[in-house]
Amino acid sequence: MPPRKDDPTCSDRKFFGRYHAPPRQAVGISAEKSTVTLKTKIVVCHGSAALEDDPHGDIKQLQKLIPYSMKTLVWGEFRHEKKNPKVAALYPNGMHETIAAFLRQDKDLSVSTAWLDQPEHGLTNEVLAATDVLIWWGHMAHGEVSDEVVARVRKRVLEGMGLIVLHSGHYAKIFKALMGTTCSLKWRESTDKERIWNIAPHHPITAGIGDYFEIPTEEMYGEPFGIPTPDELIFISWFTGGEVFRSGATWQRGNGRVFYFRPGHETYPTYHHPQVQRVISNAVHWAKPTVCIPDACPNSAPLEPLPIDPEAAERSTEGHRA
Repeated sequence: MPPRKDDPTCSDRKFFGRYHAPPRQAVGISAEKSTVTLKTKIVVCHGSAALEDDPHGDIKQLQKLIPYSMKTLVWGEFRHEKKNPKVAALYPNGMHETIAAFLRQDKDLSVSTAWLDQPEHGLTNEVLAATDVLIWWGHMAHGEVSDEVVARVRKRVLEGMGLIVLHSGHYAKIFKALMGTTCSLKWRESTDKERIWNIAPHHPITAGIGDYFEIPTEEMYGEPFGIPTPDELIFISWFTGGEVFRSGATWQRGNGRVFYFRPGHETYPTYHHPQVQRVISNAVHWAKPTVCIPDACPNSAPLEPLPIDPEAAERSTEGHRA
């Protein structure tokens, strides 16, 4: 299904990513050593590109000439790093910048950051419209996140934007809004080792991950975890104290993919761990949008002729209101 042409946040321009079905229009694309003429119109809706006929040969050439960079936004509170010297030593530029730094090594990603104390928490309509995958870390200031911004993010996820929620983001407003449950759990900050078992070795998120990996010291999270049954359970964690936890899980929410990944307490160097970085990198690619479909409740014309309706003129066609 194509992006809605009447959506004011959709724009027509040269852009390359996911392909759906907009109106036809000739577009010429030139590169240094070769030229591709693609007889279709490319439409962008919230960072999602659309092509009419999906002419695979042209698309493959096009992607080689003008590769698409997936727009990834790393969001963090950026509070602990300013208040706790131990956290500042581990993450001098903030956890969000540490995560962004290893993601920027991927040439297929275009990575930016935002944080709580920016205007609108750095999550304006314009920023979210250009975001393919949003990574979220929050802990001490969940309550300070604007409900308006939460609704804005939720809307984009339902349209197709990917969302990755890390560690204590289990209590973030946006995660609870999408899960519809308490998202509560047991916890302990001590000297636990975490062993993370890969129970979905077939899954793209676990690519390059063995049977398990270990984090020498981490905060413990324990069951029961108040989440809805995951669509896919990816990881299970075991801790030195004996607890277990569903530490990697996915859901489909509307047209968007959601992944929760447990590790990442601020007083430990977890986001410097190569396997943790690998999981997050894999998850970004898994969560990328496949469609962008803004919510609508249109009055629909029939496909086949209907019997004569003498009351048709008296009925409203304005439809339902959200």
